[in-house]
Amino acid sequence: MTSTSSATSPRSRYHRLAHVFVLEALNRSQEILGRSKRQSDQHVSGPELLEGFRELAYEQFGGLALTVFHQWGLTSTNDVGHIVWELIDSGSMRKTEEDRLTDFFDLYSFEEVFGNRYPLNVAAAFRDE
Repeated sequence: MTSTSSATSPRSRYHRLAHVFVLEALNRSQEILGRSKRQSDQHVSGPELLEGFRELAYEQFGGLALTVFHQWGLTSTNDVGHIVWELIDSGSMRKTEEDRLTDFFDLYSFEEVFGNRYPLNVAAAFRDE
């Protein structure tokens, strides 16, 4: 997937900010993979986008990510895929012939990744000054 603009679908079952976040996650994934907007191959696969999504969620929302996503209507990686397809339909993202909606299905559990297994870094709390 590659980005073309920041338009969102007005009829989506997902919050507008979920669309914005997925576009930001695409940009993050491209950065992580070294696929800048100046390169000819900016494509990011579904699993690659979901890794950028996870990292960005940790950074922006920390332990509240699951709560934020539920407020936006996101409960699984499947929902991220549906948003990507809405963004493709609106012209905000592009896909290749190999990309499939199912590339996003059940890649990880939101409850585990953003709830039970959220990585807490408490090192600063125990550091001697």
